[in-house]
Amino acid sequence: MNLTELNRIATAMVAPGKGILAADESSGTIKKRFDAIGVASTEENRRDYREMLFRSKDAMSQYISGVILYDETIWQNAADGTPLIKLIESSGAIPGIKVDEGTQALPMCPGELVTVGLDKLAERLKKYYERGARFAKWRAVIDIGSGIPSMTAISVNAHALARYAALCQAAQIVPIVEPEVLMDGDHDIDRCYEVTGRVLNKTFQELRVQRVALEGMVLKPNMAISGKKCAKQASVEEVAEKTIRLLKACVPAAVPGIAFLSGGQSDEEATAHLNAMHKLGPLPWGLTFSYGRALQAAPQKAWSGKAENVAAGQRAFSHRARMNGLASKGEWQSGLEQKAA
Repeated sequence: MNLTELNRIATAMVAPGKGILAADESSGTIKKRFDAIGVASTEENRRDYREMLFRSKDAMSQYISGVILYDETIWQNAADGTPLIKLIESSGAIPGIKVDEGTQALPMCPGELVTVGLDKLAERLKKYYERGARFAKWRAVIDIGSGIPSMTAISVNAHALARYAALCQAAQIVPIVEPEVLMDGDHDIDRCYEVTGRVLNKTFQELRVQRVALEGMVLKPNMAISGKKCAKQASVEEVAEKTIRLLKACVPAAVPGIAFLSGGQSDEEATAHLNAMHKLGPLPWGLTFSYGRALQAAPQKAWSGKAENVAAGQRAFSHRARMNGLASKGEWQSGLEQKAA
């Protein structure tokens, strides 16, 4: 393992003013997104959509540090025959790959899930590295509800995340470690804070047990935030303050960077929260975004599967990428959103 090189890539992934585009929706997820805009989820349409994003020169070169791909996408070529991975590289962004194989019900733990996909991961990572992937992603899902999460669910998911991370580093690939505490429930921000703290502490404990070099990884956590169904939604300032306090308590300074998931927040909420956190600096690690929906909802709608809308889709993507790029330096203002609109 060349830790200097892993650290260089991890640091580039969280470079100031840039963040990671999560374009790794599974076939089922992208079908849902395409259904919403009335587009058939064919292999060609999925390719055309992602090619549109990767050819958005302004966004990709200025505000995107890396792209997380789905297995189908990493092997696809653009309409003109250029491998999609080459479009990403030519913009100066780093190609990455989602390697988990989704979730299964966790035995003896009703309503809880464990992420799977470790079995042949070493072989898969070798092929992805040869194809050009330099980082990977594995998502663990922790739900908050009545009597959950159990310590079992937290432990098995943290253990799997750490095993995945160790296999990545052995394959000279930077692991994005993503323990997501879902925001779907009716819990308040303090409950989210408490559960996320338990999850992060257990995850870092397991990473140490598995001898993962913290300098060669990126953390992709949720923010400390109210559940979607909670009657009292925390303010932007409270989300920022509690999230930073939580991360400072749980995330060692050796980690080069933290790239937040948006987790179902609206485009502007995700941007405003990230921006507010940067007002609380200086911070011990790079802090940026790794958004899927919060970067893609607007371009998907603008594109709507029509070739004549490609430019409009790219403009929408560039706008969201720029807004989040500014937020990752604490330079975003809500007025900039209205100006573009």
